[in-house]
Amino acid sequence: QVQVVESGGDMVQPGGSLRLSCVVSGSRFSINAMGWYRQAPGKERELVAVLVPGGSYRYGDAVKGRFTFSSDTAKNTGYLQMDSLKPEDTAIYYCNAGTAAGLLGQYWGQGTQVTVSS
Repeated sequence: QVQVVESGGDMVQPGGSLRLSCVVSGSRFSINAMGWYRQAPGKERELVAVLVPGGSYRYGDAVKGRFTFSSDTAKNTGYLQMDSLKPEDTAIYYCNAGTAAGLLGQYWGQGTQVTVSS
């Protein structure tokens, strides 16, 4: 059974930083797709960052220039470095992963809470 586990969520003051981690285990096949999404209360889930086939990364407009996604598909691991955090970044952050190369995989984690507040 494939498990996707996020960690690193916390409460932080505006302007602060956090680093989220995502680890995928239990897959018989290599992980070739990975991304981060978030959902704030009362809002739809939105793209934060995603690994694009070919090795580059795509970011949501709200986080461009502040967040950095890095992934190691050989280790089934991904990281989201979040800097210059704003209150509007408050959300549950979900890791998405999949075996086929693409923008959206078939596996989701349970999420990790990020709260930005003074």
